[in-house]
Amino acid sequence: MGKLKEVSALFAGLGHDVIQLDGDCPEIQADTLEEVVEACLKWLWERHRQPVMIDDSGLFIDTLKGFPGVYSAYVYRTLGNPGILKLMDKVPDRGAEFRCCAGFVDASGRITLRSGVSRGIIIGEMRGSGGFGFDPVFRPEGETETFAELDLGTKNKLSHRGKAFTLLAQTLSGE
Repeated sequence: MGKLKEVSALFAGLGHDVIQLDGDCPEIQADTLEEVVEACLKWLWERHRQPVMIDDSGLFIDTLKGFPGVYSAYVYRTLGNPGILKLMDKVPDRGAEFRCCAGFVDASGRITLRSGVSRGIIIGEMRGSGGFGFDPVFRPEGETETFAELDLGTKNKLSHRGKAFTLLAQTLSGE
């Protein structure tokens, strides 16, 4: 629901409504977000034969060599924010980035992918009640608040997802 809220807010400003399809596509095990998104778009297009837009995102922690990365959803479900904080306990290098790959398949089956990155750090505690996932432990560069503490408009300007979907919208509108 958090992703839908963020993406709907971005596209509302462009005069588009975003609706959520029922069901999920099977998520392949892959090395990159782009591979996951492309496979899912192909699967969805084969079943729906209509334009569809999706994304996949992950938290990539420098000192953990990019972990959890493409496995972020699974790690969040199994370890959550407390588990990430425990892994990062007493770790001096707290650098991390959120990455997002946003994708669109048009009515003819043509796929367009765009990516966005938000650099920041893993803080030492959970802060904020907004957002979702790892938002309470991630503070973007140049900010004093976590993604979970920022209002939706500010988060969309700074976030990996906001950047990826903005680029996707610009590409689709021919900008």
